[in-house]
Amino acid sequence: MTIRVVPVETRQQQKQFFQLPWQLYADDPCWVPPLRKNQLELLGYKSHPFHQDATMQTFVALRDGKPCGRIAAIIHHAHNVRYKENRGYFGFYESIDDEDVSGRLFDAVFDWFIARDIDCVRGPMNPSFNYEIGLLIDGFEYPPTFMMTYNPPYYESLIESYGGFYKSQDFYAYWGDAEMLRTKDKKLDFIGQEAMKRFNVKVRRMDRSRFTQDIRVFLDIYNRSFQTHWGFVPLSEPELEHMASELKHLLVPELTVIAEVDGKPIGCVFGILDYNPRIKKIDGRLFPFGFIRLLWNRKAIKKVRIIAVNVLPEYQRWGVGMVLINQIEPIALAWKIQEGEFSWVMESNMLSMKTLERGGAIRQKTYRIYDRNLEGV
Repeated sequence: MTIRVVPVETRQQQKQFFQLPWQLYADDPCWVPPLRKNQLELLGYKSHPFHQDATMQTFVALRDGKPCGRIAAIIHHAHNVRYKENRGYFGFYESIDDEDVSGRLFDAVFDWFIARDIDCVRGPMNPSFNYEIGLLIDGFEYPPTFMMTYNPPYYESLIESYGGFYKSQDFYAYWGDAEMLRTKDKKLDFIGQEAMKRFNVKVRRMDRSRFTQDIRVFLDIYNRSFQTHWGFVPLSEPELEHMASELKHLLVPELTVIAEVDGKPIGCVFGILDYNPRIKKIDGRLFPFGFIRLLWNRKAIKKVRIIAVNVLPEYQRWGVGMVLINQIEPIALAWKIQEGEFSWVMESNMLSMKTLERGGAIRQKTYRIYDRNLEGV
């Protein structure tokens, strides 16, 4: 059998790269297809503002002419300016269970990086910190929630068998049900109440009459609150605009909370409904009728993902995060949410991990980011 890895240059090769997961996951009941339009944009096959400050090359592996693996080499210039590095990302990685195929994919990516003076690599990043990241290494029996990655168990072995990769950071997904909200440690409520008094915090939902502006408020707080987090690169202004336009259709104001001090937003949290079961039914196609099926009767969706509790740096570690959590809990119960996922939580974020575990949340899934040096390769 002949294995070749080729750079994606033609529309036919783009199609092969894009469609490969449908082949690999055909018999996997947990896999959820991506939203097709969104995936094509993030790959650079359609316009997306991420690519205004990034360079990407995708590769497809062919065995006897048939696609059997894929990978993307990504240089996020904003990351390298921020951290003063010559780092590349790998992402959108998929492969059959074959070390030769997987190894040749990484050979192609590393050759491409070395030719561009990249000396270290991180991934999987699809395509950066602000989108879907990480390799699932634990929790394969559970389907992914909305905007979280999924892969078969053997990917971990394929990556680590290549040599040189080492764990850089793990991320966790915590699970909880409605009953846990009713029985959580009352001391957590007390922390939130004291923070409200200390800073005279006022809370509100996102306002339907200015929904787009409030989404921008959330994203601006997100950018500012993550400034000191490992690996974070702020969303660019065009990315903020693009993400706000997408979230406008998916968020429901009833599952949002904004905290304000003296009329200025200092923190926010939102629960985004788990659309994945519906995305699976429409096979990732929003058009012509998928969008209607995705958003119809959203009250019937009983699982929510809490993406992030974002608080401005000057108010962090003062309990404002608990203010937000305490406020969103009754909202979720009123919506009759049955279960939720808090994802993702970085392993180095001990405060968030301990708070979730103290509240009864169960660590359900683990995702891993790998690093690898290219110097001397």
